[in-house]
This record gives sequence, structure tokens and C-alpha cells, in this order.
Amino acid sequence: MYENQALVFGKWGTTGLVGRHKTSDVTGKIKLKRESFMPPKGWEWEEDWFVDPERSLLTEADAGHTEFTDEVFQNETRYPGGEWKPAEEPYTDVNGEKAQSPSQIECPPGWKWEEAWSFDINRAVDENGWEYGITIPPDSKPKSWVPAEKMYHTHRRKRMVRPRKKESKAITPSEKMAAPLGDPEGWEYSSLIGWKFHRMQRSTDTFRRRRWRKKMAPSDRLGAAAIFKLEGALGTDISDVDEKGKSKDSATTMFGANTPTVSCNFDKPFVYHLRVYVYQARNLLALDKDSFSDPYAHVSFLHLSKTTETIPATLNPTWDQTLIFNTVEIYGDPQAVAQNPPNVVFELFDKDQVGKDEPLGRSVCPPLVKLNPETGVSPRLLWYPIMHGDKKSGDLLVAAELIMKDKPDGSNLPIVPPKRAAKLYMVPQGIRPVVQLTGIEILTWGLRNMKNFQLAAVSSPSLIVEFGGEVVQSAVIKNIRKNPNFPGSVLFFKVLLPKEEMYTPPIVIKVIDHRPFGRKPIVGQCTIDSLEVFRCDPYTTRAEVAMSSKVALMAAPRDVAIDMEDRRPLLETQQAEREKETVDWWSKFYSSLGEHEKCGPYLQKGYDTLKIFRTELENVPEYKGLTDFCDTFKLYRGKSGEDDEDPSVVGEFKGLFKIYPLSDDPGVPAPPRQFRELPDSGPQECIVRIYIIRAIDLQPKDNNGLCDPYIKIALGKKVVEDRDHYIPNTVNPVFGRMFELTCFIPQEKDLKISVYDYDLMSRDEKVGETVIDLENRLLSRFGSYCGIPQTYCTSGINQWRDQMKPSQILQNLSRLRGIPPPVPAENGKTLSHAGREYTLDEFEANKEIHQHLGPPNERLALHVLRTQGLVPEHVESRTLYSSFQPTLSQGILQMWVDIFPKSLGLPGPPLDITPRKPKKFFLRVIIWNTTEVILDETSITGEDMSDIYVKGWMPGMEENKQKTDVHFRSLDGDGNFNWRFVYPFEYLPAEQLCLVSRKEHFWSLDKSEFRTPAKLIIQIWDNDKFSLDDYLGTLELDLNKLTPPAKTPQKCLLERITDIKGPASHKSSQDTSLFTQKSVRGWWPCMSEVDGKRTLTGKVEMTLEIVTEKEAEERPAGKGRDEPNMNPKLDPPNRPETSFFWFTNPCKTMKFIVWRRFKWVFIGIIILILVLLFLGILFYSLPNYISMKIVKPFQ
Repeated sequence: MYENQALVFGKWGTTGLVGRHKTSDVTGKIKLKRESFMPPKGWEWEEDWFVDPERSLLTEADAGHTEFTDEVFQNETRYPGGEWKPAEEPYTDVNGEKAQSPSQIECPPGWKWEEAWSFDINRAVDENGWEYGITIPPDSKPKSWVPAEKMYHTHRRKRMVRPRKKESKAITPSEKMAAPLGDPEGWEYSSLIGWKFHRMQRSTDTFRRRRWRKKMAPSDRLGAAAIFKLEGALGTDISDVDEKGKSKDSATTMFGANTPTVSCNFDKPFVYHLRVYVYQARNLLALDKDSFSDPYAHVSFLHLSKTTETIPATLNPTWDQTLIFNTVEIYGDPQAVAQNPPNVVFELFDKDQVGKDEPLGRSVCPPLVKLNPETGVSPRLLWYPIMHGDKKSGDLLVAAELIMKDKPDGSNLPIVPPKRAAKLYMVPQGIRPVVQLTGIEILTWGLRNMKNFQLAAVSSPSLIVEFGGEVVQSAVIKNIRKNPNFPGSVLFFKVLLPKEEMYTPPIVIKVIDHRPFGRKPIVGQCTIDSLEVFRCDPYTTRAEVAMSSKVALMAAPRDVAIDMEDRRPLLETQQAEREKETVDWWSKFYSSLGEHEKCGPYLQKGYDTLKIFRTELENVPEYKGLTDFCDTFKLYRGKSGEDDEDPSVVGEFKGLFKIYPLSDDPGVPAPPRQFRELPDSGPQECIVRIYIIRAIDLQPKDNNGLCDPYIKIALGKKVVEDRDHYIPNTVNPVFGRMFELTCFIPQEKDLKISVYDYDLMSRDEKVGETVIDLENRLLSRFGSYCGIPQTYCTSGINQWRDQMKPSQILQNLSRLRGIPPPVPAENGKTLSHAGREYTLDEFEANKEIHQHLGPPNERLALHVLRTQGLVPEHVESRTLYSSFQPTLSQGILQMWVDIFPKSLGLPGPPLDITPRKPKKFFLRVIIWNTTEVILDETSITGEDMSDIYVKGWMPGMEENKQKTDVHFRSLDGDGNFNWRFVYPFEYLPAEQLCLVSRKEHFWSLDKSEFRTPAKLIIQIWDNDKFSLDDYLGTLELDLNKLTPPAKTPQKCLLERITDIKGPASHKSSQDTSLFTQKSVRGWWPCMSEVDGKRTLTGKVEMTLEIVTEKEAEERPAGKGRDEPNMNPKLDPPNRPETSFFWFTNPCKTMKFIVWRRFKWVFIGIIILILVLLFLGILFYSLPNYISMKIVKPFQ
């Protein structure tokens, strides 16, 4: 309940309360009386009404601070262009609310002024501290302020400040409890009704109030806790009814928020001592345009707070600072505080010279509570995440300890940490990490893909490395366009690092550009957090980790000579041409995939296979990302955005780090350096061969769910667009393309391979792309520039294509690893290497030896090389990504890349991976006769018959169906045709499949390609003129696994066709290929299937012949019996006279159908007619005859 008074004529009273009651609720609008308050059931009044001021008013803005700055804004107004005059409210706060003038503001007790009132110029103001604004109706105050005065400005204000400091005299908790808080009578003051209240009276106040309270206590000491009885009673006492019989109104409804307050009272506070150890942070947000921030930490604990120092221009600050809170008062049981202590809150900000400091994030840390100050447990520094909204924005390495003070002077508290400055305490020993002297070797190889900075290209950069408080700078690259590598490649320095990895600070790399007039802007930066991968033992690590066998060969004596001239005799050349028809590079590819049906006799010839990687070569674990020589670190620049946590990538740093411990004893010799023998850092001109095999599961780009992909390659400024060779209507295209380019590495190190969708009318869409770092492949010691094959061949499809022979590569590899060179035997079949003896029989036992293999010594050297962990001959599967969906796969591209430095001579010939081109063949089928065809119809004379004809086609080419003429009225199932079918088709001998090209729809622009088995389907039909033809039987023949025919129809049985469900081995044992046999003649059975049961429905005599396009021109043959009717010539069939069509041959119909069937019927009918005619004449002439006999007129 609140008591309200107003100031009228200098006296406080209740007469000036306009719209207010003497006693009311907190809003002042609802009238309350003391006698209206009744305790709920189970409760009783503990004492009488007492004044209880609002505690929230006692917590002013300076609470918890030892230094504070009072502020007030001086306001002036004018008409546009007029003179400035004091405003209606001359002094306000920052929000424009009325405030006291500087002369009325008094220094609070326990504080003292440090300076006089002055205006603040450390803001966006003019030289006199004014900032200007204009009001826009209906607002009465400006919404924004500017430092420059204009004629149209109507308002201005200046910030008046005066710092004050808390007096050093300590106040005990008892004195603090006894100290008067606010007005002694408990009044709260306000200038007007409805304005904000404050605790001390001011000259402008016209309204005051004070809060009265009355305590309740549980009346029953037994049973359930009284708090449960209070629940529900806060609103209405339902059981009580007043004298008029009406229930009481709800207290909540009646009084609003005036419900009983449940509070917990403590007898006294406990005093603690807090120490917060702020060591370092990492991976903070970059909020300044120079890619860094100026971070500081604001540390809060309950109502107390302190701030660390500001570390300029860093994202990984190391404060190494202890914040000490001498007196912290906490109410409550110390044991409860120890179990659940309040958190220490860390708020990180970026210090800005102009404007408001920007937040970097927030983190919390629970302190270690010590109820006994002499406890020997020390807090442990741990990493805590820094959260910026709901996203992580870094980590903070901190610890805190809360010590209960049992002595007022704090004599038993831990020793104060050493000072680093006047008011800066360091993290003490025992808590700070234990350090060790460590050596850092940095291979600064070069910079790549540096983007412009401030519209100017980066031309002369150098590198600054900051690590563990030490800074080292590299030499300057004089001209990054000519050579982007650093002239001095290795940096070394010593630093004290923590022994534990979790405390190790990150390595910060800064790239500065040396520009005219001494300008050195930072054009890129990188932070490396995890250093575990760079630690090594300097006494066991060998020098080959920094050396590439390929690069070393560039510096070796260049006496390379590989003679690949083809000196084979003519017979072998012809044999090789025939071999190409069935064995090619695709045979090698399919045999490596395990698709043996597509590789022909490749494996039987003893040829080698290649390795198919299901991922990028960089992702194969054995090859360590191809970064064994130097790693690639992305450089960032710019301010972190709200949506994207990382600044933009502006370049790459190529380098490597080696970290190893050093001895503290100066007498111990330093360990050997890791980067000792380095290759030449100058540019290398190279030949790059890109082999694109195929793509798998591309993202569709057309409306039909397919796309028309083609390849586009970019290397430096060279762009190859293979648009003319697009593959229509497919998401699994087979490209089979090889591109050969020249480039200078490292300037043109990034090979970008893109797949585009061809569109005729609109712009081509990018399906996806992949980028390959050619420099890493050239420098890697795993030999990724050119894969090592299984065998050394001097000819054939597996011909050696590297610039060095295997023996030279092995000798150079031994030199790099510091082992003796290999020693071959005189016969070349034995080799000693690295203390082991190898023999050729050991590797080539039980293997087919073919004519393409090279000399034994090179073959053996190659076998030894394959045991050294080098990259084998391979095909890698690279995932395509799109810039619109950078994390979603757009398909897989199978390919590989070969790199050959020109300084080592010409490489071997490239591999021919052109897709297999089909050969044109003609299948000639001559239908001679049929027999035992089921008779499907009954003639009008009751005879069983069939009008037989034969139809045939090849699957996938149904539009070229052909059929014979009709053998009418076959009464015994025999048919004679002498009819030729001719089927042209395109065939892939290596895959034993037919290639069919056709348009899927009439509106399609391109033909789609399909692969189908080489089969022939023959069907026997019964011809009907006035209804649908009747199907009698079918025969399906696989031309590659042809079922041998029978010589006579008696031997042609249904069992000759292998059961579909039977074993394939049984079928292949007796089948032959028509492409090998060329021609075959005989009888085959036709069948039909009814209810799962197959029955014989006829036999057909055929001649099958396969001819090539050239043979077809030499021995032409027409379809049917058309010209040219030759090879062989087909005469008209010798069919019986009964074979005719009744509708077109009426005479034959009468002779062979009517007369033969109804001959005696016709004779009987004629005799019957003659008899009837005789009888008719007899009966006609008999009366006349009788009358003549009676009359006898002539007598």
C-alpha cells in the first residue's frame, strides 16, 4: 500500500492530489484502506504496518563502481537561422528527460569530485562540444544528431561530465546495514505525477509517496507448509462471504499486482575475495576494416565489474591479467554458494576510437569456491566458448576463484600476483601454463592468388609471423607477378611455449604490402589454431619431408633420354591394329572397375590395371592431402559480417611449420634443421595433360530431368571450352577427352575444371566445378605428378609416359632419403635397395609375359618403386560443387592429371581415352522355311490351316522391323519363303553391345544414345485380313552367345534353347559368337509360353550372316527378293498350289476348296436335279398322254 502526498505552497499534504488517493496501490488509481487487508487461511499478521522503501531505487547507476562519471545534457533551441537560446528544458538526460542542472547535482556520501564540470569532446561533436539536430513533427525531440551546424538546425546539446571517485575508507557490512538509505522517512520523490521516482528530494519535486507493508507468518506449525495454503488465496478467499451474501472480489482483479510478496530474509552477508585470471582468447570476430579487432574484456560478478586492458589489432589477444575484487558481499549459506556459485560473466568488446564499442561476444565461467583461504587447490585455466547471439565467435582461456574472507585484514589470502604495470597484475605461477623453450622453423614458400587492396594490386608483399609474443618478418617479394615465392624461404626463431597443447597460442600470419611513400598496409591475415600436426622430433625426421622427388630431378644432371621409337616389324604392327579392336584403354578402365563383360580379353593378355579412387586424390589418407612439402593456408581480410562469420578470402599462403623442443642448457648443440635441402623456387614451365573420363549423377538442368554436359577448363588466363563436344540428354556422360596445356607453376597453379549444360536458345548453365592445386602435386614427395603403372611397357596401350625411366626415379629417391643408390645385377633381374635384395621372378611369378614389356632392369626398378608408397596410376573421383550451393554435391567427375616440367625433356605419348566408336555391321537373315507351325485357324471347309509369315527385328531398333510375305493356307505347318532381312547396326566389339541413337521425342533437338545387347528376335505369325494377326511363337538369339542350330528339323527340339532360369555356364559352354563365325545356317525352334509353361509352336530354317560395311559394299544384297538379289540369289519359293489367298483367286478357290471338298455333293445335286426334271416332265405330259390314249383322235 502506498501513501501519497503533493507539495502545495511549500507544504506537503493530501490536498493537491489530483486524481489520486491518499492511500492507493502502486498505480495510484485504486483506493486502498488498511482495514481492507485480511490474511489468507493458514496465515496471520506478524507485526503492524511499517514503512518499506522500494529497494530498486537504492541501486543507482554507480553501484559496484569505484569510479563514476556524472553526466547531464545542456539543451538550446532556436528558429532556423536565429540565435541560440536555452531550451524549455535546459538540462536533460541522454533520452531527453528532465534532469537537474550541474549546480544542483551534489556529490553522494562516500564519494569525492575529481574534476570540475566540463563538456565532452570525445564524441562526434564540434570544437565546443555541441551536436545539432532537427525535429520532425509530431516528435518534439530530434531523433539523430550531427557534429556540423547547418542553418536549418533548430536544436543543439552538449554533454556536461564530471568524474567522481569513491573514497578509500572501507565500510564494514554492519556500518553499511546501519547507514541510512535514501529519505529517512522512506519517501520517494517525483517532479510530476507519473514521472520516474528517485530517493532524494530535489527542488523541482512536487509529488512524493512511500510504501507501507505488513508482514504475514504461518499460523499453523504442523501439517503442510503454509506457502501451499497461500497458493490460491492470493486471488480470492472463496469460503468467506460478506454480510450482504456476496462473495469477495478477487484481490488480483481488485488490486492488480498487489498480491503478497514472498521474500527470504538473511541475517547478515558473507564477505568474499574474488580473483579472475584472464589469460587469452582466440578466433575472435574481426570487426575493424583492417581484418582485426582491438579487444578488451568487461568482467562482471554480481553487481561488481572490472575491465581488462585493450590489446590492439589482434584476433587472438593474450591479456595475462588478474582482476582482483577485494570485497564481495554474498547473502546466503556459504555451503550453498560453494555448491552453486554465481557465474563470472565476460563480455568482450572491440575498442573503437569513434563511436560505440562493438560487442565481440559473451562467455561465462563458474569460479572455484574456497571456504577456507588456506586450501591448497588452485583453479585451472580452461577454454570457454564465446557466444555472439546463438553463434560461437571464439574461445576464452580463463579461471576464477572465490575465497571466503575469515579475517577482516585478509592476511591469510593468497599472495598478490606480480605486477606488469601500475594497475595490471599478471596471472600467478601455478595457474599460468608451464612453458618450455621451443624452436620454430617456418618454410615461407610463397603467396598465391592475392586480391587487390584499396583498388591497387599487391605487388611487393612480405610476411610477418607472430607466435608466443615473438615476431619475425620474411624477405620482400620484389615482383609477385614474375615470381610469387619468397627469396629466403626459411625462418627460425625461439619462443617460450606452454607444454600442454591446449594452452598453446595460435600462429598469426600477416601479409603486408610495401607501397610507395612508406605505406605498409596489412592485405591479409591468417590464424592457425591446431599446431599438433606441426610438432616433430628433429633427430628422427629426415630431410625428405621437405623435398620432392620430382623437383629434385629438376636440379639433377639432365641426362634423360627415353627412346620410344616404334621399330616393330610390320607383322607386329598389323597384329597391334587387330588388338585395338577388342582391347583399348577403356578395357583397362572397366577391368579395374570389375566390369569384366566390357573389357574383352584384356585381363587374359596379362595387362595391368589402374587404381580407382572413390574420392579426390588429396583426400586419400595415405597421401596426407599432398601437402607434405608445403601446406596451403587461406588469407582473410575485412570485417566479419553478421550472416557470414568469416571475412572474405583474399589469397593463399604456401608454407609449412616445424615445431620441436629445445634444451634450456646453452651448452647442448642445437638439433639439425628440418628444411635443409630445398628446390629452386623459380617458376617452372610445365606440360599439363588433363584426362576427363566420365561424369556420374550430374545435377539435371533441363526440363526433361537430364542435361547436355560439356567440359570447360581454365588454367591461368587460358580457357578451353569444349562446347562442340557436348553429350546430349544424359546425367552420366562419357567424355573421354584429353586436354594438353602449358603453364608456368606457381603463377598458374590452380586448374579449374567445370561442367556446363549446353543450351541452344539460352545461356549455358554451370553444373559444377572442381579446382586442383597443380603446385602441390608437383612438389609432393608422393609422386602425384604422374602415377606409377604396374608394368613398364615400351608400346601398346600401357606405354610408359613419364620423362624418367623407373631406374632413374629410384636412384633419385634413394639420394633424397639418404640411403645408398640401388645396385642392379648384370642380367637386370636382381636389384639391391635399402638393404634388401629384390628379384624379377619375385614380382612376375605366375604372370603373363606379353610383347609390350620393356627390359628386365627397368621392370624390376618399377616393381621396387611401387613398394615405396608413391601414387600409383589412377583415376580419381572429384566432387563437383556450385557457387550457389557450395556444400551440396552436383555430381562426380572421374579424371586424372599428369604434370611434366619442360626442363626434364619431352614426356611419353599421351594415352588415347577417346570413347569407343562403334563399327557398322549388317546382319543378313534369310528365312528359308518353317515347319511344324501350329495350325491356328479352321477354314470354311473345316480344315486346320494357318497363313504363316515371319517377322524379325533387333532390340532397340524396333522401327526397322521386317517381315516376309505370307504363305497362305499352310495345311501341314510348313511354310516356304526364301526371304532376306537386312539389319544395319552399330556395334562396340570391346563391350559386345549395340549402340542405338534416336530421338526420344519428335521435338527433341539431339539424338540420345543407348547401349543394347546384340540380339535378334524372330516371331511366327498367322495372317488375318479382317482381324488382328495371331501370334504363334518367338525365338530370341544372342548374336554373341548364339545357340547352334540343328541340321535337320527332326533334331530341332525345344531343349536346344537353354532355360532362362538355368545356369549360365551351361549356356556358354555350347554357344558361339556370330561375329566370330560370320555365318551359320540351320533350324531353330520357336516357342510360346502359356501359364508359365513353354511349348514348341514351330521351327524355322534360317541363315544368319554378319558382314562389315566394307564387305556389304563388296557383296551387296537386297531386302526380301529385291535387287540386288544376290549373295545368295533368292528364287521365289516353291509353294504348293493350295497356297493362295481365296479372295484374289476365285478359280483356285473353286478348284481347291469347293470342288475338292464338295465334289460328290455337287454330283448328287446334279443327278437329283435331272431326276426331278424328268419327273416334272413326266407328270406334265402324263395327262395329255392318257387323254390321247382314251380319245384316240387320229383313229
